[in-house]
Amino acid sequence: MNIQLQNLTKRFPARGKKAKGEVTAVQDLTFTVPDGKLVGLLGPSGCGKSTTLNMICGLEKPTAGRILFGEEDVTDLPPELRGVGMVFQNYALYPHLTVLQNILFPLENLKGSQRPTRAQMREKALQAAQLVQIEELLDRRPRELSGGQQQRVAIARALVKTPRVLLLDEPLSNLDARLRLQTREEICKIQKTTGITTLFVTHDQEEAMSISDFIVVMKEGVLMQQGAPQQVYDDPANLFVAKFLGTPPINVFAGEVKGGMLYLAGQKALAVPGAPDGEVWAGIRPEGFVPDPEGPVACGLSRVEVLGRDASIVCTHPACQGDTLRVILRSEHEVDGAQGSVRFALRPEKTFLFDRSSEQRLRFGAGQGA
Repeated sequence: MNIQLQNLTKRFPARGKKAKGEVTAVQDLTFTVPDGKLVGLLGPSGCGKSTTLNMICGLEKPTAGRILFGEEDVTDLPPELRGVGMVFQNYALYPHLTVLQNILFPLENLKGSQRPTRAQMREKALQAAQLVQIEELLDRRPRELSGGQQQRVAIARALVKTPRVLLLDEPLSNLDARLRLQTREEICKIQKTTGITTLFVTHDQEEAMSISDFIVVMKEGVLMQQGAPQQVYDDPANLFVAKFLGTPPINVFAGEVKGGMLYLAGQKALAVPGAPDGEVWAGIRPEGFVPDPEGPVACGLSRVEVLGRDASIVCTHPACQGDTLRVILRSEHEVDGAQGSVRFALRPEKTFLFDRSSEQRLRFGAGQGA
């Protein structure tokens, strides 16, 4: 069951005594969640991710646009008739009910021919509990559970009705780092096991890229880019996407293109055939630097941080827009930390140019689709 959003828009009345007009939370949003895939809806806080999810599940009515599940238009359908499983950021468990009762709750509210027998309900609840590995916790109440266990109860409750689509609204934000890693792996495993079309909302780009088949990046209610996680990382459409994806983040330099050559701080840095002349933002991924004693990019060396498998080289450069820039290398031995400076060559496939005013991508060379 795929999910199609067609020109979806949501506006809210402006709040406050002096505020007038409307606030646009989502603007003309169009994308498809493919059948049986896990799609990450990604963007900073306040970009419209949760509003989009609430429109899909029926908690918010769109100002304009349509929502389709497969070929069925569900835009005006009540939430209870959409066949949606929803997992909220704060889990929303009933504190006075046991784990089993929380999982059973959606089934007990079904009406008519859709309502299973009591035995069927219990069997479905046990199957959902086993799927998320909480079958030994069924007699406990939410206050007796850890955050990760509560999260699993919320997922089991969403799955027990065998929904057509599963919606997850920042489900890991309340967990510690180790538990986040473990739980996101479990979510990925559950989605693959059930095959339910899943939309996963998060502001954590590492989270989205690690488990999603497909990601959609939003900013201020507008779709910035969509595609496979690695493809979006390797081929960002604009400076916002390039800066939002990647840990450590991309290094951004004020540069200039003249005669097919990129200049940083007035020095030749990289041949960029086909790029138009003018001032640009140059984004260079941390892995896009190659230590080279004769390299064209000279940086001040602040320190070398050994990260185990890799080393992070912290440098400075007069054209860099941050106080420092970070270079990721396979070994700290590639750079002598006792030196005060270091020189690099640049990898063309890890270097991106953006128009200084529009911040849209400027492509160069055959490898970048120029």
